[in-house]
Amino acid sequence: MPRPRSLSHAALASAALVVIDRDGLAGLSMRAVAKELGMSTMSLYRYVDDREELERLVVDLVLGTVDTEPPGPATPWPERVEVLARRLRDAVAAHPEIVPLTVIHRHRSLAGLRWSESVLGVLEEAGFDGGQRVVALRGLLGYLIGAIQLEHLGPLSGEGTVALAELPPDAFPRMTETARHARQVSADQEFLGGLALLLRGLGA
Repeated sequence: MPRPRSLSHAALASAALVVIDRDGLAGLSMRAVAKELGMSTMSLYRYVDDREELERLVVDLVLGTVDTEPPGPATPWPERVEVLARRLRDAVAAHPEIVPLTVIHRHRSLAGLRWSESVLGVLEEAGFDGGQRVVALRGLLGYLIGAIQLEHLGPLSGEGTVALAELPPDAFPRMTETARHARQVSADQEFLGGLALLLRGLGA
């Protein structure tokens, strides 16, 4: 196929995201993206230097859809952070295979940095300073990354919960009982419940 005369970074990232959504992160390669675009692999290097740059463009594409403007200061700070966290979760959860890329490229993704800047602004206004802000932001990021991966790789509605519920109750009484309850917890309840616990802890 003839290659495009001109290819924007957005179009390139969109093609890479199609590959990731279809084949998983392991399927991402310069060759796979070139094929998706109907061009040769070597031609792709006219637009990006390497896979690392391609990954960063994908992260920016996904995180660029996140509204990073927090609710006004009249809203309590935990609710403001929750809104920002839910927006990020919704964007990334639509493409959960990119979660590792958001960690790898967190220092270079402008879209991701804008989200963190907004959260830090809310935390600063709430009275968090210095190391407190560091711990709070890292805690939020750690929770978000872990929650999205668990929701994708080990959802409460999945086979793992069923297997845990079928463990010998005499050996694992708490695990089996908890697994039975877990079947009734939705993904939103799990995410928002865990986030509420974290925010209460930060505010203590």
